[in-house]
Amino acid sequence: MPQELAKAYDPTSIEERWARYWIEERLFDVPTPTPGTSADIKKFVQLLPPPNVTGRLHMGHMLNQTEMDILARWHRMKGERSLWVPGTDHAGIATQMMVERQLAAENTTRQQLGREAFEQRVWQWKQEYGGAITGQMRRLGASVDWSREYFTMDENLSTAVKEAFVRLYEQGLIYRGSYIVNWCPQQQTAVSDLEVVHEEQAGKIYHIRYDLADGTGSITIATTRPETMLGDVAVAVNPNDERYQAMIGRMLVLPLVGREIPVVADDWANPEFGTGAVKVTPAHDPNDFEIGKRHNLPNLNIMDETAHILLAGSPYNGLDRYDAREKIVADLEALGNLVAIKDHNNSIGRCDRCKAIVEPRLSMQWFIKIQPLADKAIAAVEEGHIKFTPEMYAKTYFEWMRNIHDWCISRQLWWGHRIPAWHCRHCHEITVSRETPAACKACGATDLVQETDVLDTWFSSGLLPFTIFGWPKHDAQLEAFYPTELLVTGFDILFFWVARMVMLGTHFMLDVPMPDGSQRTLKDSVPFKEVYIHGLVRDADRQKMSKTKGNVINPIEIIERFGTDAVRYTLASQASPGTDIAFNEQRTEGYRAFANKIWNAARFLFMNIEKAKEAGYNIRLGENLPVTVLPAGTPLETRWIFARLSAVSAEVETALNNYRFDEASAAVYQFFWGEFCDWYLELVKLRLNFDQPGNAETAITLASLVGVFEAALRLLSPFMPFITEEVWHALYDNEPYAKSIALARYPQPSDFPAEKDAEENMVLLQELIVAIRGLRKDASVPEKEFAPVRIFTDIKTQAILDANREMLSRLARVDGVEFLEGSLSGANVRSTAKFDVAVVYERQVDVAAETERLTKEIAKLTKGLEAAAKQLGNEAFVAKAPAAVVDGLKKQQAETQLLYDKAKTALDALTK
Repeated sequence: MPQELAKAYDPTSIEERWARYWIEERLFDVPTPTPGTSADIKKFVQLLPPPNVTGRLHMGHMLNQTEMDILARWHRMKGERSLWVPGTDHAGIATQMMVERQLAAENTTRQQLGREAFEQRVWQWKQEYGGAITGQMRRLGASVDWSREYFTMDENLSTAVKEAFVRLYEQGLIYRGSYIVNWCPQQQTAVSDLEVVHEEQAGKIYHIRYDLADGTGSITIATTRPETMLGDVAVAVNPNDERYQAMIGRMLVLPLVGREIPVVADDWANPEFGTGAVKVTPAHDPNDFEIGKRHNLPNLNIMDETAHILLAGSPYNGLDRYDAREKIVADLEALGNLVAIKDHNNSIGRCDRCKAIVEPRLSMQWFIKIQPLADKAIAAVEEGHIKFTPEMYAKTYFEWMRNIHDWCISRQLWWGHRIPAWHCRHCHEITVSRETPAACKACGATDLVQETDVLDTWFSSGLLPFTIFGWPKHDAQLEAFYPTELLVTGFDILFFWVARMVMLGTHFMLDVPMPDGSQRTLKDSVPFKEVYIHGLVRDADRQKMSKTKGNVINPIEIIERFGTDAVRYTLASQASPGTDIAFNEQRTEGYRAFANKIWNAARFLFMNIEKAKEAGYNIRLGENLPVTVLPAGTPLETRWIFARLSAVSAEVETALNNYRFDEASAAVYQFFWGEFCDWYLELVKLRLNFDQPGNAETAITLASLVGVFEAALRLLSPFMPFITEEVWHALYDNEPYAKSIALARYPQPSDFPAEKDAEENMVLLQELIVAIRGLRKDASVPEKEFAPVRIFTDIKTQAILDANREMLSRLARVDGVEFLEGSLSGANVRSTAKFDVAVVYERQVDVAAETERLTKEIAKLTKGLEAAAKQLGNEAFVAKAPAAVVDGLKKQQAETQLLYDKAKTALDALTK
């Protein structure tokens, strides 16, 4: 028999307990199946987008994890092998920044510590602080397999990263060379284009005169970064710009420096921008770098790693770039070479991590030749092996992939996967190796030093879909779980992570044989079959959350106030493809009330089970479903609620298959609150009579009530796991077969008898009850007072209503029903296509109010008739539309005409 539930629902008293229970019982662990047996159970595998080890839970995480958890629980309850793999990313830049801040507070630096001691310090930081976000995930009950939790710097994953690098190098796809990179002077490392945030900022454009070396003239260039002129090696003009054609090939004197530089013709120079002449500084601008390659110009790097001028003997040596800018502009003005300074809005790039302004800088880096990998990744989506939802992101993906540049994978950090390359001090050749080499591969010298750079964090995380399952080993878990089924993520890492996983997965896994030994195809090498991109969580005014605006919502604070289930439901209720979420606490408060409604329904059920036990009824828990056949004499409301269970189960199945979390949660909410609680629970009170032991109607009703409630709990469980687990265990009182609702069968449409007639008849009764309630309110009938009604309807409907007089009595306070042969009209009548109903109650009719109501109703019905006439009068439409559609429109037109006639008659009666 059920345990007693507390009188009031309090999420804080149950959530942490069940979160611990799920982990301690290892309910969501998925053992690797024995080879050859994995095909008998459908798998559903998801990889959590790994949060930074430095991170804390924010609303974006909460949305992502809510959606993933709903899907993981749903598939698990459907009997699938549902595996959700968690982990954290070592986050090279962010983590190193956190630890360096600690060191600064201790008046020391990583350089003073040395590399080995610094790495130990980072590991110490990780052990002490790095588990915050996964701790929050545990508290929120994410149904992940914690036995498979990974950290991207784990030994096995580090070995896999090294293997991937070496293979790519051996295949000629990794090279080392000088190229312009985005340089963060604060972190002193290269950062990718994707790690740079651009913002518009008011700035200046400077016009500077460069004199010809022979003294016969000058060219005025325009630049937004005058400090870089110290590294100029040419001035470029467009070959079609008539103003400068005579100067192409001539030499200029670089102001302040005195070095002579040529005028070159290059299509990059835009005659419409500035003066049409641009300075060329190949070491400090990506476009200038390409001009320099085309014209065989030298590269002159004039800044150090901290963006200070590095030119021995120069008056600007050692100055910060912006201090140098001020001094250079002042000196140009004193020299007479500053022509003009104009206001100009610049797009400034900032490091996404530390917000420092990045500096384009020529640097020796490691790169991946990306095109061969990109070609396979493009084909994987083009051929339909990977599906994007919403579909528009496939177009975005293609645009980026078809314009992709070689990937700079090196970072000048100490925290991360150190590049497995060794430099020979003797011959300067590089040896790339899986193990530390004893000697140089080129000259045999033993004086080797390892590359100091580490790999881009996204390189290691891009390998995760197969490295977490043991690659480069080809063992049972790789066979059983790769590829994964789904990736749920935000748009912000579509290029950072999603595209790179596709490129690396289709490259490396294509060489891994299938479990049967056959050659793996592109279809089988993709890291996931679907990518679902969710929207942003915005504030209640649909503004993007930011610390600057002060509108950031901390999900933990909201959870402490309303409970995890209510917050999850708030997010799910608005989550649909391509739609951002406006998070409003009022919604959360409403779903907290929904949880309370469920709690009270459970208490009502448990109370009646206890009464039944005392009255000698045999209540069999755990044997109520599936219910495929109902016994003879089952009341209409019970046949209806089972039909609704079947329909709602189908709605949820369809909605979740299409990632319409909003539609799925709305269907469950409407069923549990609107149909089960507001209608069914009120109706079963008519049938439960424990004063008569052995009453067949009571036995059928009670068994059905238990079965429907238990099914409704399971239907709700993926959305509200905590309250459903608490009620489930209370219902079954720790019976062995009820270890967790998360392991129970998810309701399927075929589990319940779906009687269409029962649904239609119940809808009719509901319409009548609602109409009577409205009439009672209009007539000011006291709430507890019963009143008779008069009904005009057809013989078939009359029979249905006559058989359910008790229902009308209880839910509409009706103490007598009179069926009339003629239609009804007047102020106290409500009409539908099926019936006219009037409440017999003496009151003074408010003629003006009723006239206004009927006038509005007639206007509404008139529009409906006009629309129907227009549509049915369209011969082309009628000819092409399916017959069922045309018949439906005609039926709707006839019903609307009937309601119009009744309303018109009622209005005429009032105005006579």
